Formats: sequence, structure tokens, C-alpha cells
Amino acid sequence: MTWEEFIELHIPAPRTIQVQAYEGSGAYGDVHAAPVDVGPCVVDDTTRRVVVQTQDAEGAEGVSSTTVFAPMATVAPPGSLVTLPWTNRTAKVLAVSVMEDHGLGLPEHVELSLE
Repeated sequence: MTWEEFIELHIPAPRTIQVQAYEGSGAYGDVHAAPVDVGPCVVDDTTRRVVVQTQDAEGAEGVSSTTVFAPMATVAPPGSLVTLPWTNRTAKVLAVSVMEDHGLGLPEHVELSLE
């Protein structure tokens, strides 16, 4: 089952988010790509602890206030900015998890943990 088929069957009101992918640091701070609409997504506003993904091996624990489940093709590395248009809130991606189907026919997707 594809992500789109799963959404159509089980999610009555999917969301579309805007992602500005993190591209690195420049002379004036973080550099992000132009905003791209991504959907269909499922958004969960549940607070939970996550390990913040960083460039070094250390990492740190942080608090994620929102989790977005998005299509597998979503490009949003840690540090990317995600705007939730229905609230006009922009948050940074703390961690990314790729959820593959492992041959089980489950819908593959990307999980974004937002600050």
C-alpha cells in the first residue's frame, strides 16, 4: 500500500505543510531552500522527548511539540523549517525517521519531529 492510498483510506482530513530544507550554514547563519508544499501529511501535536540529530555524534535530548508523517520523497533534513499553514507556525526539524515497509506492504513514510 502506498502512502497516498493509506491516507485516502484512513485519514479524512490530511494536511499540506511547507518545508524549507536545511542546506547548511553560511556567513549569515543557516541557509534554507525555497519553501515547497508537501502533502498529504498527518500532523500530531503531541509533546514528546526526542534525540536531536546533529552533525556531530553527541546529539542531545529535546522536546518535540509536533510530529509530521509525510510522503517518503519529503526532503527535510534536521535543521529544516516546517510551516504549518493552518496555524502559521514555523518550527525547526529536530529529528527525521524514515519508515520503510520492510516487505510487509506497510505505507512507507518519513516522520519529522518538530521543535
